[in-house]
Amino acid sequence: MLQFIALAITFNNLNFQKSKYVNSANALTGGLYQKVSNISNYFSLKATNTELLEENTLLRNFLQQKTKHPFALDSMVIDTVKYHQKYTFIHAKIINNNYAKSFNFLTIDKGVNDGLDREMAVINGKGIVGITDNSSPNYTRVQSILNKNSRINARFKNGYFGTLKWDGLDYNTVQLIDIPRQAPVKIGDTVETGGKSTIFPEGVLIGTVIEINNDNAVGNSINVKLFNDMSTISPVYIIKNLDKEEITLLENPANE
Repeated sequence: MLQFIALAITFNNLNFQKSKYVNSANALTGGLYQKVSNISNYFSLKATNTELLEENTLLRNFLQQKTKHPFALDSMVIDTVKYHQKYTFIHAKIINNNYAKSFNFLTIDKGVNDGLDREMAVINGKGIVGITDNSSPNYTRVQSILNKNSRINARFKNGYFGTLKWDGLDYNTVQLIDIPRQAPVKIGDTVETGGKSTIFPEGVLIGTVIEINNDNAVGNSINVKLFNDMSTISPVYIIKNLDKEEITLLENPANE
C-alpha cells in the first residue's frame, strides 16, 4: 500500500514520470481497442461485402445508362428517350461450385423471383464465369465456362473473332479456336467476349494467351489462361439483355 502511495505521488508531481505513465497507459488501451476493432470488423465483413455488391450493381446499371459502350459497367428509372439501357445487372452469391469434372455447373442464390432466366451471362470483377442454365424461384444453376458443352464468342482487340471452349483438362485454361492463321496473335494478348450473341456483351474479360498451336491448316488453336481462378469465386453479377427477346424474334427462321 505504501509502495502504491509512493508511486502515485511520484507520477502526480514529476512531469517526466507522469508522461511515461500516460504514454504506457495509452499504448496499452490503444492496443486493446485495436484488437477489439479488428474482431468487430471481421464479424461485420459479410454485411460490408453485401453493401459493396449492392453498390457495385447500382454503379454498373448507372454507367450502362450513361454511356454508349455496350459493356459499361436493380434497374433504375431512366429517360428512355435520351438513353437506351441495353443491359441490367443483378448481384448474387455462389453457393455451390464444381470445377473438377468434365461438365461443371455452379449454383447461385438468386432465381426467377429475382428476374433470372435461362441464357443470361454470369461474370464477376475479373471476367466471365458462365451462363445461366435453369432457374427455380430462389436459385439458379449456371453452366460454368469449365464445361465441355460451353461455346462462347470471343475476340482479340485487333478484331479477330473465334469460339471459346474447354477441353476438360486444366481448370485454369480454356481454348480459343477458329482464329485464322494470319491473325497477328502473340503470347500475352488479352482475350475478351466478342458480343456476337444475345448473352454476353462485348468486352468482358476472359484471359491471356499462353500458348499458340499452329498444327491446324485452317486456323490456330490457342490456350488462354483465365483471369478468374474458378476454384475460389463467390460474388457474381448476372447480366440481362433487355433487347434479347426482340433480337431472338427477329432472327427466328420461322419468320422467313
